[in-house]
Amino acid sequence: MPLIGFFINGIFGKKIASERFSGIFGSGVVGASFAASAWVFIEMVRSPVDSRTHVVTLFDWISAGSLSVAAAYRIDQLSILMCLIITGVGFLIHVYSIGYMRGDPGFWRFFCYLNLFIFMMLNLVLADNFLLMFLGWEGVGLCSYLLIGFWHDRRFDTGGYPPGSSTTSDAARKAFIVNRVGDFGFLVAMLLIFSTFGSLAFGDVFPRAAAIVEPGSTTIFWITLLLFLGATGKSAQIPLYVWLPDAMAGPTPVSALIHAATMVTAGVYMVARCSILYALSPLTLQIVATVGCLTAVFAATIGLVQNDIKKILAYSTISQLGYMFLALGVGAFTSGMFHLITHAFFKALLFLGAGCVIHALKGEQDIRRMGGLAAAMPTTRWTFLAGSLAIAGIPPLSGFFSKDEILLRTYAGGATLLWIIGWITAGLTAFYIFRLFYMAFEGEGRYSQDVQPHEMPVSMTLPLVLLSILSIAGGFIGIPSNLGGRNLLERWLEPIFSRADARLASPHEAPLSMEYTLIALSIGIAVIGVYGASFLYRRRTDLAARIITRFNAVYGLLLHKYYVDEIYDALFVSPLDRISKTLLWKGVDVKLIDGAVDGTATLVLKLSDRLRRIQSGVAQGYALVFVLGIIVILGILVLRF
Repeated sequence: MPLIGFFINGIFGKKIASERFSGIFGSGVVGASFAASAWVFIEMVRSPVDSRTHVVTLFDWISAGSLSVAAAYRIDQLSILMCLIITGVGFLIHVYSIGYMRGDPGFWRFFCYLNLFIFMMLNLVLADNFLLMFLGWEGVGLCSYLLIGFWHDRRFDTGGYPPGSSTTSDAARKAFIVNRVGDFGFLVAMLLIFSTFGSLAFGDVFPRAAAIVEPGSTTIFWITLLLFLGATGKSAQIPLYVWLPDAMAGPTPVSALIHAATMVTAGVYMVARCSILYALSPLTLQIVATVGCLTAVFAATIGLVQNDIKKILAYSTISQLGYMFLALGVGAFTSGMFHLITHAFFKALLFLGAGCVIHALKGEQDIRRMGGLAAAMPTTRWTFLAGSLAIAGIPPLSGFFSKDEILLRTYAGGATLLWIIGWITAGLTAFYIFRLFYMAFEGEGRYSQDVQPHEMPVSMTLPLVLLSILSIAGGFIGIPSNLGGRNLLERWLEPIFSRADARLASPHEAPLSMEYTLIALSIGIAVIGVYGASFLYRRRTDLAARIITRFNAVYGLLLHKYYVDEIYDALFVSPLDRISKTLLWKGVDVKLIDGAVDGTATLVLKLSDRLRRIQSGVAQGYALVFVLGIIVILGILVLRF
């Protein structure tokens, strides 16, 4: 259905030239997809557990030698869960976009790209083999390029100096190129999978992998590590996270779609789908957990001092994705998926709320030029508060349950150091999100006098209200038994991860007293973070300025994002640029290739200039040549015989 929306808006959108048609039709096909997903989900709930997986083969796609790949979709507990998130949250973002993009000359094209994005993401999560998954994987990369650079003629501030030095097209190219690095790892991993298991279909690969007796195979290690390299690109982990903050150059609904429901969740989903492969490689799991944990705290520290409202949320996304990989790395696959779900709710809410603020302030994104918006934008303020409490981990909102579950499973798995880092990150998260909230909505207005903030239309505020409800209550699907819940999500996904869990056999249960202690510590660090932000940015704003002055070197380091972009530019971008211009272009292309072509032409020209003089047009000369030739031939014959 989103594919139909893509074609209809793409072919007829400009001719019809109706925002009402493009917006309603583009949103409607995604809403219909959500309804279909919900119907399938209900049917699965009614079915016995052992009959909930269905593989639908549409046609034979590729057949070459021993390679046979079908265009086939796998409907099971994991894929339908992702479909609900993609289409449900995606539908709300589409509806929001109707109001946000009103009056834009590329309105129809925007919805065309959004529909294609949803189509590609659905292909990714429904694929029954690695190759079809890779098609969706590359497809969302293409769509992100189109949407990030949607306003291709605009300039934006990358956080460097001077401001406004890059265009949105630069950000789009950066996202596309950085992701190609990870995609190369995915591609090589597929080759190893086929050479090892003789197939790319999940139904063949995973059972054969489960039959491996001894874990720790070198081949499995490289397969899982290369797959994780792909995940670090799509899901913005160290060292390939640098594209995501610059992706904020696109329209805000694009940021919400990329960060909450689609692209960045692809890597998490892929690792979860391949859980049995990762269970066979404990070393890769340690790498996944370590990278995820370091990414979480690394991005959180950067988010502490950023001033662009969307950049703060971007680094927040990178940090929360790190939490998800931490969960996957300690073998808590359900916990990682749980946080993926709750994060989709509150992060979509926060981005859309930020979009309302930006819209109301006529494009202003610097939180230092906001403030005092609570009275003028009450719906946006209260819903944004719900999202902030959720991501901060304040009970009983959704983020508390999913984040606490990750920290609990990390500690129970024996990764005490990773737990400490994750726990500190939770406090940093609470601090930076409420710094944003207080500077945007509380205190006195610091925006331009010619701006009159006002609440957005219902097409933009209704998605906020619905997402705030999900952010508040969405965690109830995963309440653990020690808190009186039934952990419905764990029961739902248990058949998907049973093979991996059996292989890992890790102690994910801690003594009840310890669980309550860890919960108390999680709540405590979140409250400290919220209180710290309130104290510095609502009560003692002068103290925040003094701290910045006192620790100016550290502040500058964080403000410039540890100079990672500058380091990458010095180590990779500039040298490759010089090599391309000097060696490849001027040396190989101009001198070698063009020189060979031009030299051949010059040689032919000179030879032909000499040869053409034989054709003088004088008949006596030709006769003389003929006679001399005959004499020479006769002489050769006489001497020979």
